[in-house]
Parts: sequence; structure tokens; C-alpha cells
Amino acid sequence: MRALAPHWGALLALALFLVAGLAVLDDYGTHRNEFVQRRIAEANLRYLADGDFGAFKSGLWVDSDEFYGMAFEAPLLLIERAFGIDDAPRAVNLSRHLHSHLLFLAGGLVAYLLALRLFGSRLLALFAMGFFLLHPRLYGHSFFNSKDIPFLSMFVVALFLTHRAFRRDSIAAFALLGAAVGLLANLRIMGVILLAAVPALRALDFALASGWAERKRVLLTTSVFALAGALTIYALLPYLWADPVERAVEWWTTFSNHPHKPTHLFRGTFYRSDDFPFEYLPVWFSIASPPFALLLGGVGISAILAAAAMAPRKAMRTGGLRFGLLLVGCFALPVFAVMLPGGNIYDGWRQMYFLWAPFALLAALGLRRLASALGGRARMAVYGAGGAGFAATVISITLIHPNEQAYFTFSVDRVAPEHLRSQYTMDNWAGIQMRQGLEWLLDHSTQSSNGPSAITASHPLALRENMLILPEPAREHLADAAPFGIARGSPPQSWSRSAREMHRVEVYANALIIVESRDDLRSVYDAVRGREPLVDIGFKVHRIDGAMALVMEPCAPPFVESWDLTMHAFPADAADLPAWRRGETFEPRSFRLAEYGAYFEGKCVASLPLPAYPIAGFEFTKPTPLNEAEARAKAQRARENGLLLTRATRRSAYDLYLADNELVYLNDSCDPLETEHPFELIVYPERAEDLPESRWEQGREWLRIDFHRSGAFVDGGCLMFFPLPDYPIASIRIGQSMEGGGELWRAGFALNAEPYRAAYDAAISDEPLARGAFDVYVADGALVYVKEPCEQSDTDAKFFLHIRPEQAADLPEERRETGFDNLDFDFFLRGAEFDGKCAARVAPPDYPIASIRTGQHVGGVGEIWSTEFDGSSLH
Repeated sequence: MRALAPHWGALLALALFLVAGLAVLDDYGTHRNEFVQRRIAEANLRYLADGDFGAFKSGLWVDSDEFYGMAFEAPLLLIERAFGIDDAPRAVNLSRHLHSHLLFLAGGLVAYLLALRLFGSRLLALFAMGFFLLHPRLYGHSFFNSKDIPFLSMFVVALFLTHRAFRRDSIAAFALLGAAVGLLANLRIMGVILLAAVPALRALDFALASGWAERKRVLLTTSVFALAGALTIYALLPYLWADPVERAVEWWTTFSNHPHKPTHLFRGTFYRSDDFPFEYLPVWFSIASPPFALLLGGVGISAILAAAAMAPRKAMRTGGLRFGLLLVGCFALPVFAVMLPGGNIYDGWRQMYFLWAPFALLAALGLRRLASALGGRARMAVYGAGGAGFAATVISITLIHPNEQAYFTFSVDRVAPEHLRSQYTMDNWAGIQMRQGLEWLLDHSTQSSNGPSAITASHPLALRENMLILPEPAREHLADAAPFGIARGSPPQSWSRSAREMHRVEVYANALIIVESRDDLRSVYDAVRGREPLVDIGFKVHRIDGAMALVMEPCAPPFVESWDLTMHAFPADAADLPAWRRGETFEPRSFRLAEYGAYFEGKCVASLPLPAYPIAGFEFTKPTPLNEAEARAKAQRARENGLLLTRATRRSAYDLYLADNELVYLNDSCDPLETEHPFELIVYPERAEDLPESRWEQGREWLRIDFHRSGAFVDGGCLMFFPLPDYPIASIRIGQSMEGGGELWRAGFALNAEPYRAAYDAAISDEPLARGAFDVYVADGALVYVKEPCEQSDTDAKFFLHIRPEQAADLPEERRETGFDNLDFDFFLRGAEFDGKCAARVAPPDYPIASIRTGQHVGGVGEIWSTEFDGSSLH
């Protein structure tokens, strides 16, 4: 007690935070990422128990989930099992939110202890803890974000242990630091920042050491740190166990260029996560963080850099100043790394929340420097202003609770209705407010008298998870509610014109969730009754103001709940299409009628919103449900007589067959939720002229496949059949994408492997021109790339082929400045996989060639392998 007595301020602050956290614990909804993260823990623990890698893979949600560690999620799941609540969704939700918040508070305590070591002042350490904990967005996320908040808390722990290890310079201290950094990297791969920074600082210590004995100790402690870090990463990431080296490379490659690339709203424009403007992260950081903390953090960074510039030798040797530079580096270098071309960032800046750990400490330093510079009574005014800043942040959190994750500073217009929602992605985590919409329905909905109906949502998984955490009587009441919809308000979406807004969850006069009533579809029916339809597709289709009205009578309720369709809207002017669809002739829009329609009085009615631009025509594609017996028979014929394109792998979740000119997707054990992600098919014809004229330049046809129209659930598995176009096809590319963009898996195939088999046979009779991951041969005047044995993953990376001519004038005019011809290609357009081998054939230009450089590269990672040889080798 005597030891704790001097720290009564920190203990009191933590106690207040704990009481507040317990008071609001049950105020937050849940979201689909919590569901996904929990499944990762379940799959890893099952793998630890039975060692069945196939079961491990099938238990994951999407491709790449095997690369997420279990350092935080597995203990949460074990706690649930220990208390017997793992099958009680509401208790699980409370447990997860409680333990996540406790870890956040522990991070605040460690920030206090580290600041106390750095500044020797309990008051400044208390300010550092306040800066760490009183960030509105982080406070909200501390309950439900089990990805980024544990990483933030562990990052400040790793910083504390870094300071401790360099002060003690002992083997035990560096071993503990290595384990902490390994655990940090297990939570998020960005933990490699410290995995690289610590050896860099030790290299400086080695250079400044006074003798060999000191240098030997530096080498020993650094080696212990690296070994402890590597072993911790290995121990906590079961996916690495079977093949540590190759899978570690795959782990790094996947996360440095993650396949999931959604779009986000920034300053009124949607950007892909790997194609945002240079200022994206700095602007997000500044408009979503407390202003007074930003000011003081800027002062702290300036003070450190100024001190280092004035005394660079001292900066290299002095522990306090050098650690200050480490804090600046841990804050600034990740920002610059992400801002470089090819950087990938999601959901505003939530993946970079860990930046707040060093920034909070730098803000405390800035407060001290500012107070010291002013001195006297002004010093107390500075501390008073800091306290007022904390009070303002507490007020902000209180006013927008429980939607703190949507906090913005007054540097942007927070008052004008819908201004923020039209400019920025307000809610990073879809579905958190879904619970608030459901609770409003509980208080205001009436019992339906129109037959069975359902509550629907723009995020069905978030709706399901939030309904499960409500008390049982509430769920039963909602199941009988009148037709309502809960639509996500951020980013802005096109609401059904048939819906009537009943309630909205708002922050700063901007909608996060909108509750709608579908009852006014009766007026849509009255408006079109007796009119001649444009077309009859089962539903009679009518044009009404700004929408297409669909009417079917007689009709049964289950039809509306399960039916969906695609509408192709052909614009009067192709320039009206979204930029990424330029070159297409239409905009496809998929509709689930449960969201846009309702059943009443023996009829089904839906109203589908139209694009805002002028429309020249429409085309509807309706689903034709597969008969189970027919689907089972077709699958059996494909297995017995079809061409097997690939077995289910990490890159393809389905066995793929070609049978009767249909692609056949077969998965014997699938989660129905996995089929909600759209399937994509890109077809490359043997002749571009077989395509519609508008696609000749692209040389391919892009098709979208909806499982509910082309597939069926049979015997616990998923079966899907999709007919290919009737023109000769050279190759196809298939895959599945996530909502908002980003690939879950993909694969490419040549439908006729014989030309590549012949190229392989002709090539291997001679010595290769060059060896690499693929050996490069020349046969019949063409370059032939060969790999044996070969897997689908070997062909994922793009091939580059740079031809340098003897005369620059032989190059196309647009390539003369670079000095070489670029013939980069995707493997599946120039090659095929057969009999465990891969072969690709590329004909070089017919002008005299001086040299050739070729290989494979991955965006964000760089070259995987490369080779260069003389052009005369081709003759």
C-alpha cells in the first residue's frame, strides 16, 4: 500500500474509468467482424486439439483468415468456455466487450508507468494516461474492436518493455521484449515495426560500443530478442507450423498486399483502399482526434526533432532523447509507409490506431515543454488548459454515446444535416448501431396483420448478430413485427423509394442507421394497378417515378423472402456510368426483394430504385431455383465426366469442373453465409471479335454470378452451375469478392492446355536460358516459362517481361522514353497448369533484341524473382 500511495491519482482515474466502462458495457451492439474473429479462435483451437488442417481451413470465414493470430481471441474463447457461456450470444457479447475494454484500460496504466519513467513526474504521467484513454473513437472501439484496440494496448506495452530493456541491457529483459514484440506481430503484422526498430538501435549501440566485450553483449542480447520474437510468432500462429519458412513468406506477402480492397468515402469521393490521395491518413488523423491533444503532440514532436538536430551525437547516445526519437519514428514512419503508392488502409484510420500510443506520450512531452517554456503562473495555466481539454473530450464522448466511433472535431462541419455523411465514412464497423435500430423497433413496432413478414437490413449478418444479443422476449416480439427495414446510413446509400423513414440513429445530424417501414408499398400497388406492364418476368414490371415497380399476384410470403434478381440499367450516355465501369454498356444492380418488397393481401410488391442518370433501357435477370435432385445429378455427372479444373485450395474454395459447357462449383461442406459474397467470372475469348463491339478493346467479358440464382444447398454442401458463352474461349478467371471490393479468392485457367503442353515438351529438350522460380526456355522463337512441380499459388503473382531493343526507334512511341518494351502478363492468359506442371508461352517482338529482363512481382512487396539474358539467346 505504501508503494501504491504515491500513485493515488492514477488509481483513482483507473477506478473512474472502470466504473464508467461497467456502466455503459451493455450499450454497444455487435458487428460481423466480432463473429469472424471468434471463428478464427475456434478454428485455431480446434487445430491445436486435432491437428486437422483441412478442418482448420474450412472453419475460417474467408481466405487469408488463417494468417490472423489467436493471441487475443483464443483467451477470450477459453474464458467463455470456462464460464459455460460460449453458446449464449448475449453473455458472449458482454464478455468480449468487457475483456477488450479491460485490456484498453491496462494500456492506459502502462502509458502512465512509461511516462513516469520518461518524465519523472506523476502529474505528467497522469496526463499521458489521459491522452491515451480519452480519445472518443478509441474509447468506443475499446468495447467492440478486438482487432485494433488489443494491438494499440500491446503496442504501448512493447514500448514500455523497449525502454526497460535498453535501460537494463540484460538478456532476460531483451528476451521478454522479444516475446512481447512477437505477440504484437501476432495481433497485427504491423508489429514488425519494433521487430525492425530494436535491432536497428542495437546496431547503433554496437557501433558506439567501447570494446569487444560490450559489442559481444550487444550481439548476444539482440540475438536473444530476435529468437524470442520469432519463436513467439511461430508458437501463436498455427498456420506456420507445417512449413514455417514458406508460410511466413506467404503471411508477409498476403498482408503487405491484402486482397481485400474495399472503397471508402473521403471528402465526397469514394477511393479504393490502395488508391487513396496522399493526404488521406493525415487528414483522417487530424479530423478524428481531440484538437488539444493534436496541438500538444505536435509540440512534443517538434521539441524532440529540434533537440536531436541541435545535438545529433547526444541523440545517438542519450537514452531519453533517443527513446523520444523512437517514439517519433513509431508515429511518423508507418504514416509515410502507408501513404506511399500501393499502401493499403481500411475504414478511415482504424488500422493505424496504434499510432495513438506513441502520440499520447509525445503529447505529454509537448505539455511539459510548453509549460517549461512559459514558466511561472503561466505553467499552471497550461496544465489547467490541458485539464479543460480532457473535460471537453469527456463531454464529447457523453453527448454522442454510444456512437463515439463516429467522433469528428470542429475542424469539419459537424452540424449541417447529412454533410458529414456525404463527405466521410462515418461508421467504420457496419452494424454497431443495428442494435439501436432494433431497440427502437421494440418500443414502437406493432403486431403485423398482413401475414408473415421480416425485419431486413443492408447487412444481414449484423442484423442476425444484434438480434441474438437482445433478451429472448425481445427477439420473439421482433419476429412478429410489421415489415421494417434497417438500412446503414454511412456511407450514403440509395434507399428504397417504397420505404417510409420511421427513425434514424444520428450523430451530428448525420444518419448512421435508418429504420424504414415498408407499409406504403400499398400505394405503389395502387399506382400501377390496371396499367399495362413493360414486361412480365413472373413479376409484372412497371415504371414509376424514380423506380421500377414489381407486382405479382397471387403470391406467397416465402417468395418475397427468398427471391432476388438483377437489373441491368443501360444509360442514355455511357459517360454517366461510374468511372470504374467505363467501357461497359450497363450498370448491374442486384436486389433482394426482402429488402425492397413486402407481402400483403395475397400479393407481392417491390419498388427498385433507379440510377439518377437518364436510362435508355432495362434488362432483368430472374433466378430459376434449382431442383435438388437435378442439382445432385448434374454434380455427379460433372465429377464422373467433366474436366476437373482445380481442387478446393486456399485460393479456391470450390472444386471446379467444366461439364456441358458449364462451370460447375462444388463444395461438399460449406457455410451458407459464404455464398453471400458475389462470384465473378472473367472470360477471355480466342478472338476479341466474338465479344460485343464495346468490349473489343478490353478483350474480355466480365460476368457476375449470384449463388441464389445459379446454385443450391444440397446434402450440406454448395453446388453452383453457370453456363459459359458459346464462342471459343481461351481462358477464364474466376473468384469471389467481398462487399465493397477486394478478392476472397481467385483462380485462372486455360481451357485448352494442349498448346502449352506442346510448348513444354519442345522447351525442356534444351537447356534453359535462365533459371528462377520459373525456368525460362526458348522454343520455336518464343519464350517458354516452365515450373515443375507447380501449384496454383505459383502463378498468382504477375509476370513482368521487359524487352530492350538494339534500336530505340523500334519501340512504340510511348515506350521510347523508358527504353524498353513492356510485355507484362498474367499467367492464366499465356499459360496453363497440367499434370502438376506449369507452362506459359510468350512470343517476343520481331525487331532485333539487345536484352530481356523477366520475372514475377507482387504489388507492395516487389520482385519475387527476376533474371536477365542477352537477346541473341533467342536465335
